[in-house]
Amino acid sequence: MTAFFWALLTAGIWGVVPLMEKLGLANVPPAVGLIVRSLGVMIGLVVFGWVWSPWGAIRTLHWSSIALLAGGGFLASFVGQLAFYHALKSGAVSQLTPVAGAYPLVAALLGWWILREPVTITRALGVACVVVGVALLRK
Repeated sequence: MTAFFWALLTAGIWGVVPLMEKLGLANVPPAVGLIVRSLGVMIGLVVFGWVWSPWGAIRTLHWSSIALLAGGGFLASFVGQLAFYHALKSGAVSQLTPVAGAYPLVAALLGWWILREPVTITRALGVACVVVGVALLRK
């Protein structure tokens, strides 16, 4: 399967989840919602870890990989999700999800700046479209 297929699958999954979460947050404070959501993640990790058993590979990871991956998990799955739940609790899914989903803009800019990835016309146009889309949804 190609990277594009996986990206489309991700978009489909991540497109459905905010609707589930918006409905789930109806009578729940965002912090409580995050804890309950994290239980689902933990169940998935336990089942996946039991079936796949990646423990040998995890033991061979360099400390910097562990720190970067754990830090990314903390930022995305805790801090970012809590911020998103606060937005989702009081705002419209159709407006907030695309704005929160504009993270590729940040990733592209950082990729160009820090990772020295090439700036191409198509990538620059894609980033411009994200900026215009966010600006339109802001109104």
